[in-house]
Amino acid sequence: MALLDVQNLTTRFHTRNGIVHAVEDVSFSVEPGQTLGIVGESGSGKSVTCYSLLGLIPKPPGRIHSGSALFGGMDLLKASEKELQSVRGQDISMIFQDPMTSLNPYLKISDQLIEPLLLHQKMTKKNALKRAIEALEEVGIPSPEKRIHSFPHEFSGGMRQRVMIAMALITRPKLLIADEPTTALDVTVQKQVLDLIANLKDKHGTSVILITHDLGVVRQVCDEINVMYAGRIVEKASKDTLFAHPRHAYTRSLLKSIPGIQSKGERLFTIPGLPPDMSQPPRGCDFSERNTLGQPSDCLSNEKPELAELAPGHLVQNCPGCLA
Repeated sequence: MALLDVQNLTTRFHTRNGIVHAVEDVSFSVEPGQTLGIVGESGSGKSVTCYSLLGLIPKPPGRIHSGSALFGGMDLLKASEKELQSVRGQDISMIFQDPMTSLNPYLKISDQLIEPLLLHQKMTKKNALKRAIEALEEVGIPSPEKRIHSFPHEFSGGMRQRVMIAMALITRPKLLIADEPTTALDVTVQKQVLDLIANLKDKHGTSVILITHDLGVVRQVCDEINVMYAGRIVEKASKDTLFAHPRHAYTRSLLKSIPGIQSKGERLFTIPGLPPDMSQPPRGCDFSERNTLGQPSDCLSNEKPELAELAPGHLVQNCPGCLA
């Protein structure tokens, strides 16, 4: 049985300039102990999808128009704020993109780490502090009994990200959502952070949703991958299948854009143009104007392509031009 089952999630933002179709009809599931990667360019709807599940989109202007998200018998999209508060930080935790803005600069690390233990597990402050020190040691912060009383600005970017991971995992959640956890970190620290998440996942059996635009990252740590573009899933498959047999033109373009696969001296491949304005989404295929690896003239022009199972467990939008 899936730990999280999301069906037909649609989230829109009602602004003065029109309705922004941020997430449209997105469905996926996460199994216990599984790592699911959600990849795509900035603005493709990756973060909004997960923020919607936890009730973190601003309302207004955000509004969840339809869908369900079953987690432990609870529909997260229909849950009250009180019910969501009992789940956030306890059963579902999140690592946000920028640890400097996610950590309160006025509070010591100790105060921020023990808060979920005091709120959700009703620990005494002494026991919570002991657990917090263990959590910092678990994520590789040296002299944790001393560093725990520091302020966020006294840590480097990589160390702050480790603190965020410790905070997210301190309650032993069933599901961890990691939103671009390696953004703005150098390559060495990126690997350390990814290895840390993978090791803690194996140790505690936590399921992970990894949001990223870096296909090299998902290849390293994910089991299943959802590729998102313009608020929709365009392709979903296991990691091995997606990298061996990418079908949608957008997925093939993303893979071709990885610098490491280019020959020395060869011009780097880039996807031309920009994603569509989702306040005025195209009537047909969203990728047709940027499609250079398929047949854009064959792309659907008057209807949205639907996901179709082209092989067992391999779903792709059935746009003829993108599959060409």
